[in-house]
Amino acid sequence: MKDRKADHGFSRDAVRNVASRPAKPVEEKAKLSPIAHAIASQYARNTNSPVMISGVMRIIEFAIIAFVGFAVFIIYVGSPANSLMHYTAAIFATATLSILFLEFADSYQLAVMRDPFHTIGRLVLSISGAFALISLAGFFLKVSEDFSRLWFGAWYVTALVAFVGFRLVMSRLIRRWARNGKMERRAVIVGGGKPAEELIRSIEQQPYNDIRICGVFDDRDAKRSPAVVAGYPKLGNIAELIEFARIAHIDMLIVSLPITAEARVLSLLKQLWVLPVDIRLSAHNNHLQFRPRAYSYIGSVAMIDLFDKPINDWDSVAKRAFDIFFSLLGLIIFSPVIIGTAIAIKLESKGPVIFKQQRHGFNNELIEVWKFRSMFTDMCDPTARNAVVKDDPRVTRVGRFIRKSSIDELPQFFNSLMGTLSLVGPRPHAVYAHTRNLLYHEVVDGYFARHRVKPGVTGWAQINGWRGEVDSDEKIKMRTEFDLYYIENWSLWFDLKILFLTPIRLLNTDNAY
Repeated sequence: MKDRKADHGFSRDAVRNVASRPAKPVEEKAKLSPIAHAIASQYARNTNSPVMISGVMRIIEFAIIAFVGFAVFIIYVGSPANSLMHYTAAIFATATLSILFLEFADSYQLAVMRDPFHTIGRLVLSISGAFALISLAGFFLKVSEDFSRLWFGAWYVTALVAFVGFRLVMSRLIRRWARNGKMERRAVIVGGGKPAEELIRSIEQQPYNDIRICGVFDDRDAKRSPAVVAGYPKLGNIAELIEFARIAHIDMLIVSLPITAEARVLSLLKQLWVLPVDIRLSAHNNHLQFRPRAYSYIGSVAMIDLFDKPINDWDSVAKRAFDIFFSLLGLIIFSPVIIGTAIAIKLESKGPVIFKQQRHGFNNELIEVWKFRSMFTDMCDPTARNAVVKDDPRVTRVGRFIRKSSIDELPQFFNSLMGTLSLVGPRPHAVYAHTRNLLYHEVVDGYFARHRVKPGVTGWAQINGWRGEVDSDEKIKMRTEFDLYYIENWSLWFDLKILFLTPIRLLNTDNAY
């Protein structure tokens, strides 16, 4: 598996293998204290990511400049076919340059978006520079006579007014979202005492800070770690932190421990890396200096990146668009098979056509996964306590065929459209799925790290032969290993490769029954 190792010396393999003996599975839900549960519940709704907001603003501002250009063109020039192409090229070139100049001027930083009045000169200069450069290009290319000067001047003034007006409206919205918690990054401090207190004070002093500290968690007792740190209560230990982070939709864990305490840091990370969050090690109180690229920053507070949340922000948008497009395409292509299978199931045995089963989804949340019913209704096993084996008498004749050919999975295209599943990802397992009377997370240390991304209809493990009955520890360990490889190496091209290899690999039905 790919070993992502940063300048600070920590690697994923080091994190996962820090303890030689099996650790007690931390995913056995810890009971939160009443105050921890109350705090987690108030953060139960998702927030708007600052990265996503700035990205959407880029798109809207491009559209504003382009739209104004076309509107002014229609009013002042009309729409002769021989000039429309030239004007269209000029409009898109100017809009693109405007966004690039705004980018170079750091105009999409949170501080600028919140308070454009202090940087209004920079914003106006960026837009004016783009228009001036296009005007200059037209002069040197000897095409300026092809364009109306009245159109160009009116477009510049109107676009500038519309742009500034949009920025003012967005600044009010962003400040409102920041006040009511709709736009923030939620963080938990791991570790207490004086270092944590100094870290919290430093973060809170950062101007235009989008970090909301939700609490402090520490395994140490009250003698070594006070109950309140910089005004924030200590809400529990590390096992309780995992449950808290899932409920509160925490975005970032900041480990406030000296980097020299390597054994303790790795021990913490071994438990925490199963969460779909960014994990940072505070460099605030560390005297060791690393190369600049080893750090990220919250304002001016230095952090060492240990883990990043997989498939985040724009990657998640791209993956969602991928899922919607190919799910619709799949439903169209396989619609005759879907209709025919539904009729065959209904004719053979009584009961519903669709079998619904609870499984673990993203962030360990329970989701309902759809399949064509392949068993007799009175013998169905929603909990999967008794896995299907070869020649299982509970399976119908139609069910035996659709399980062998994986046709029973086709209704999961609807799951993908609804967003509970992705088309490609770790396959979701039933909540009580087990081998040798042990639940999967009791067999594989770090098993729940599979749930840092949405589960999928198909996956890297499945096309590599790890599908069907799980009747040994080796099978679930290998499934998990391939799933973790997929998460760490994700790309849209990887998804596309898995998707198109799936029908080919499904021809091997040795383990499907």
